[in-house]
Amino acid sequence: MARLTRRMLPRSESRYRTRRARGATFFTSTQAFGDLSIVVKRFPGPVDARHEFVLVHGIGVSSRYFGPVAAELAKVGNVFLVDLPGYGAAPDPKRKVSIADHAVVLGAFVSAARLDNAVIVGHSMGSQVVSQLAVQSPEVTEHVVLMAPTLPPRLRHFWRAVGALLRDGFREPLYGNLIAIGDYFIRCGIPYGLRQVPHLLTDRIEDRLPRITQKTLVIRGDRDPIVSDGWMRTVTDLIPGARSATVAGPHVIMYTDPVRVAALIANHAAS
Repeated sequence: MARLTRRMLPRSESRYRTRRARGATFFTSTQAFGDLSIVVKRFPGPVDARHEFVLVHGIGVSSRYFGPVAAELAKVGNVFLVDLPGYGAAPDPKRKVSIADHAVVLGAFVSAARLDNAVIVGHSMGSQVVSQLAVQSPEVTEHVVLMAPTLPPRLRHFWRAVGALLRDGFREPLYGNLIAIGDYFIRCGIPYGLRQVPHLLTDRIEDRLPRITQKTLVIRGDRDPIVSDGWMRTVTDLIPGARSATVAGPHVIMYTDPVRVAALIANHAAS
């Protein structure tokens, strides 16, 4: 299993650049950990913010689809959106990057940023990364959120997974699909995306869920064709003390209902 070493400490960081989304100001930076780099978007919260949130995207896409929920969470805390190595604005690592590798880099960032007790949120494949981090580095956080956690065993086959993804596309809003298409085909790119697929399909998330000790919230959309209600209940039951919630929407619920999703995450942080 990949582990954090001294060489994984941040090697460089670009000058922060200022951006705005839905009335919220955020700052971007590129950070390198060993031979892997991530891009971080930081949404500052209130001066007296008590919570910090780290949001991790799914396969092929980037942190862009977290924009609406990040703007909501920034009303109560500091928010950090991460583009994992090879995704979004993060450079292609030119090598295989496993779920465990992504988790190591994510943990290295959280430690380097001195986020003492951030709520770490993963969506889709991001839930696989976050659950791996929760097990291999339990000291990093006390709260995790798994949104639409992938993949249920019945979809751990390339064409079945593609079919479920296409069905979901018909349920997502147009602009959300445009973001996803741009990320899949341009920013991430087909070659790297295909190299990541085997890691997604062969990861048995259920084997490590019973070892998660953090307070955990599991969320899914009621029209999600990828993550069924039965799979959500299985994931929740496997994690000691975990809670679950269902919101209206398809797979990308933090884009279709950011207000409700942000409220669930914020309440979980305060639990």
